[in-house]
Parts: sequence; C-alpha cells; structure tokens
Amino acid sequence: MRAYILKRILLAFPTFFLATFLVFGVIRILPGDIIYTILEETLVNVPLSDVEAIKREYGYDRPLMEQYFVWMWQAAQGDLGTSLKSRKPITEVIASRLPVTVQLGMMALVLSIALAVPIGVISAIRQDTPLDYLLRGFAIGGLSIPGFWLATLAVVLPAIWFRYTPPLAYSPIFVNPIENLKQTIMPAAILGLLLSATAMRMTRTMMLEVMRQDYIRTAWAKGLRERAVIYRHALKNALIPVVTLVGLQIAAVLGGTVIMESVFSLPGMGRLLLEAITYRDYPVIQGINLLVATWVILVNLVVDVSYGFLDPRIRYT
Repeated sequence: MRAYILKRILLAFPTFFLATFLVFGVIRILPGDIIYTILEETLVNVPLSDVEAIKREYGYDRPLMEQYFVWMWQAAQGDLGTSLKSRKPITEVIASRLPVTVQLGMMALVLSIALAVPIGVISAIRQDTPLDYLLRGFAIGGLSIPGFWLATLAVVLPAIWFRYTPPLAYSPIFVNPIENLKQTIMPAAILGLLLSATAMRMTRTMMLEVMRQDYIRTAWAKGLRERAVIYRHALKNALIPVVTLVGLQIAAVLGGTVIMESVFSLPGMGRLLLEAITYRDYPVIQGINLLVATWVILVNLVVDVSYGFLDPRIRYT
C-alpha cells in the first residue's frame, strides 16, 4: 500500500501544476482588466503610462510563465498575494470566508449521504414496487430541478405567502447558533438534496448488481436475516462506486455553494469567487483555485485508499 500511495502522491504533482496553470492562464485571456477598473474608480481620463506603471508594480508586464512560477514560489511560502480590489492579503480574505463554505458544504454532504444511502438501499431491495417508483421519482426530480431555481423559490415563496425572508446579516455559528442555522439550513438542505440525487441512483444500481452475486445467494441459503445480508454483506461492496461519487461531490461542492451563497447572501468562498471573477481580481481567483486543487487531489487520494477497507479483495500494487 505504501508504494501505491507514493505513486498517487507523485502523480498528484503534475495534476496540481496543470490545474493551477490552466486557471492562471485562462483568467488572463478573459475580456476586461482589473487595472483599468482600479484607475477608472479614481480618475476620469486614464493615461496609458499609469496603466503600465501599475502592471509593472504587480508584475503583470512579465511573461506568463515567469508570473506563474513567481506566484507558485510565493504561495509555497504562504504568501498568496494581495487582493487588487480590497487591498487585503489573500490568506486573510479566504480565511474570513472559508468557515461559511465549510459549514454549508459539510451540512449539505451529511444530508446528502443520510438521504442517498438509505433511499438507494430501500429502492433496490423493494425493486419495481410502488415505493421504488416513488423513491426513483424523487431522485430524478433532484437531478432535473436546477439548483438556482429551487433556491430562488425557497426565498421568494415564503416572502409572498408568509412574509418571511431569511436574515440578511450573517451570524457566525459560534456567536449566534440559532440565527446561523436560520440562514444556513435552507441552502444546505437544497444543496444536499441536489447532491443526493446522483448518489441515490448509484446506490440503487450497485445494490441491485451486488444482490445478484453468488456470495449473496449463499448468505440467503445459510438462513441469514435480511438485515444481515443487506448491511453486512451487500452494502459494503455496493458502496465502493458511491464513495468515489461522494468524493467527487466533496471536491465539487464549491460549485454548488456559489449559487446558494449568492441567493441566500452568505459571505462564503463561493460568493467570493463570483465577486473576484466579476472584478477580474486575479490573485483572489488564483488563491481559491490553489486551495480547491489541493483539496480535490487530497480527497481523491483518500477515496482511492479507502477502497481497500471497503473491499478486502482489492490489493494495492
């Protein structure tokens, strides 16, 4: 296993550099320039010399590869640069927003797993019954309904029918837990429902496949109870692809929080990323991408290693 983990870690380095370089380069070819935005906020007529002076100050006049390696070298020392919009250190900006996204993402993932695994198992063992059709319809609905539409309805309809709107001023969970839950429970529930839909169908499909295996028939022939056959023998092996899927969802949860944080006015990293893209705040986009790329690679490594614990037949070479 040690050799396998070492190989995975070595493979992670080129993946990490490719992902960060692609984002680093793509954001610089997008239309718009933060330099002109900065100057236009203070001056009516912007001389070209001022633009060039600011580009030299931030190093944007250098070749792209040189900019990238300078940024990576500084990031390795814990310096992600300074936001062009707020003039604050990137580490400080991200640190202030990260707890919101982590809380929202964890709540959504816990709800997703709590819904997906039991519903997928029940749907599989009650195949082609009315309950199965109902649960499958629930999963298909979660796949079909756009997240932004559902989130908008969750804000608009209570305001029309009950004259209730979620609190706009964010309260940290350790300062005011009740107010915090009022703000986060709805977006976490919506995001969790959307994430659970795919995992539900995957759990059902894998359970049906595992239930047809010879060792499951042997377990039934031994006279084991249904609970023991399902949870002790079938579910553990059926969860291997589900673990992969959940690992990908953990890595991709930032994409869902962008929508939820924007609709529900939560000051998290998703909303920060959207604001940074709008203002072409390159250092903030790069810093968030660096964090996300590191997180994705670590999650994938943990998922790969976990296969051996879920299925003893798997051996690492």
